Amino acid sequence: MPRQLKVSTTEIPGLLVIEMPVHGDNRGWFKENWQREKMVAAGLPDFGPVQNNISFNATVGTTRGIHAEPWDKYVSVATGRVFGAWVDLRAGESFGKTVTVEVGPDTAVFVPRGVGNSFQTLEDNTAYTYLVNDHWSPDAQGEYSFLNLADETAGIAWPIPLEQAELSEKDKNHPPLSQVSPVKPAPVLVVGANGQLGRELTRQLDEAGVPHIAATREQIDLAQPAQWAQAYRWRSLSGIINAAAHTAVDQAETPEGRTASWAANATGVSALAGIAREAGIPLVHISTDYVFDGNKPVGQFYTESDAVAPLGVYGQSKAAGEMAARSVPQHYIVRTSWVIGDGKNFVDTMRSLAARGVDPKVIADQHGRPTFTRDLAAGVLHLLNNGAEYGTYHLTNSGDVITWADLAKAAFEADGHDPARVAETTTDEYFANTEVYSPRPFNSALDLSKIIAAGFTPRDHRQALAEHVKQG
Repeated sequence: MPRQLKVSTTEIPGLLVIEMPVHGDNRGWFKENWQREKMVAAGLPDFGPVQNNISFNATVGTTRGIHAEPWDKYVSVATGRVFGAWVDLRAGESFGKTVTVEVGPDTAVFVPRGVGNSFQTLEDNTAYTYLVNDHWSPDAQGEYSFLNLADETAGIAWPIPLEQAELSEKDKNHPPLSQVSPVKPAPVLVVGANGQLGRELTRQLDEAGVPHIAATREQIDLAQPAQWAQAYRWRSLSGIINAAAHTAVDQAETPEGRTASWAANATGVSALAGIAREAGIPLVHISTDYVFDGNKPVGQFYTESDAVAPLGVYGQSKAAGEMAARSVPQHYIVRTSWVIGDGKNFVDTMRSLAARGVDPKVIADQHGRPTFTRDLAAGVLHLLNNGAEYGTYHLTNSGDVITWADLAKAAFEADGHDPARVAETTTDEYFANTEVYSPRPFNSALDLSKIIAAGFTPRDHRQALAEHVKQG
């Protein structure tokens, strides 16, 4: 009776050994070498192979490797047997860890990006096969790493001594482990890197030492997909964070603004989603409270499952962008509100008015919670880095629901000014003499239960405001 499909872990993180059913009769044998549905259910990653290669080896002792490449591999044999050896060449605690497995038709091995791969044939006429999830490209040459087959640190016990084996000259001359530069993780692409959230994301990624590509509007203008759709090796990325958007809410109500808003917030996101879907990588898309109509009574919160009902063009285009992002199997849609970070923002505008002796009138009938980019960026990276369930999340700062007038008063007080200088007004009064403006949701309070259950609790907005002011 053939053995059952089984996936086992090894001492190298992410390196998996697959025991496979092989069905034989008087004619030979048959196996499902790669069966996506069954193997993902058994514990293999859904790594999206795009190429299948075969290495035919005529004689016993043919030895190849040790090569670490910028893609995942799924290795097996069609005929014969090999002694497989893998050495972790990725940066981290497991650097230099070695695993060996004998591979026949009933065994396969999943090799994650950056793990050195090698094998030695144990039978004549061995056909070694492997699936990869990226196409070879000359642009990827700098992402390879190599290790000498005879490296004493790795200590691989080759069944056939290397001096008796068949090796290429190139493989004979690879460096020892002491001279190998660890392979860095695949970078994440931040779109909108010059915005408030984009700057904070790149700061936190820099601080954590995480490889990333910071794409400003000059590199990726969402409204112009044809200019950047071929600009990157998308499968070489670990994911995409879309922090870009057309956020001129009132301008979006003009004919020109409507076109610009839909181009960036819907069409551009659809292009990003198509790329992420084809590349098999996660897409994080930042959305907004404006996808809701705000008609829930004050004191109630919008949950991720509430139906969207945007009031204006900006909210409508963002809702369309959400729908596009959902076409990516590995997606995070993160809705937020009242964003405050490095750049032009409401809090710093109020502080400037206070310092200049200006007493503003501020809207007091719109309710919600501010979101400081430090928490928003940290929450986004938490979802990506901790394998949270894909889907939609709400993320603002925690604390009491307040109004814009309350936030203005808090900003005045934080700088030592009298909060009573802030006069309250209504939305209708504030926009009474404005020809073009977008309707706002009166209740923008977002429920945070899901993001907290995923292991991330944002700071109280009062604490976040105090730290923002302290930092200047």
